[in-house]
Amino acid sequence: MEGEIWVVKTTLPKSWLEFEVVSFAQELVEQGAACIQHYAITSTYSWEGSVQSEQEWALSVKVSNSHKDKIVEIISKSHPYDVPQIICSQSHANDDYCNWVNSQ
Repeated sequence: MEGEIWVVKTTLPKSWLEFEVVSFAQELVEQGAACIQHYAITSTYSWEGSVQSEQEWALSVKVSNSHKDKIVEIISKSHPYDVPQIICSQSHANDDYCNWVNSQ
């Protein structure tokens, strides 16, 4: 059996030190996110007419449906980018993990 959870993805500048990323993640956990994974990535994208490539931090936030909108609002308000990436996907998870995420 599988249940439903939400995964919210965003990125943060690589100029942030890891403790700043962890602090951002802890704030989200304190507001209802169940788990956040963060890792270094390289993003290539078009911005203002030219192709850019930047080192960033990727965050994958696992959250219940009841806390998703609150988490998205916090990311939107506190994000340092003019146009932050905020991608929300409903995902299937095993029952034990789903129950844990939804209990947070």
